[in-house]
Amino acid sequence: MGRGLYTARKLRTDGQKRRWLDRSYKKRVLKLRERSDPLEGSAQGRGIVLEKVGIEAKQPNSAIRKCVKVQLIKNGRQIIAFAVGDGAINFIDEHDEVLVEGIGGRMGRSYGDIPGVRYKVIKVNNVSLDEMVRGRLNKPQR
Repeated sequence: MGRGLYTARKLRTDGQKRRWLDRSYKKRVLKLRERSDPLEGSAQGRGIVLEKVGIEAKQPNSAIRKCVKVQLIKNGRQIIAFAVGDGAINFIDEHDEVLVEGIGGRMGRSYGDIPGVRYKVIKVNNVSLDEMVRGRLNKPQR
């Protein structure tokens, strides 16, 4: 690396090249997070339930976590969302309209012992899933 009087250009170009080795810089400049995110940067997304799926929990737990496969309305992408609550899957049927959001945890990654699931269901047919699980509201007929 030059350190003389006339090395400003070389120092600047070398610095620019080195920045691309930084993962966060590369991700930010190429907008990789927005491209890979099915919700396209928004907090929540609306979609249609395609099917119910059971996903096995990771070791050392042994359970079948009840999830739904959802096709998002805004871009047609398919995601898998977790139905939170005891018996919550019984309130969700195929072709229902659901509202999904990130499940929490590490930035955009799966949460807890559910492999590959990054989203959770909040509402079914515009009624809170949590309220239905607690027995305060009934599911509307479409």
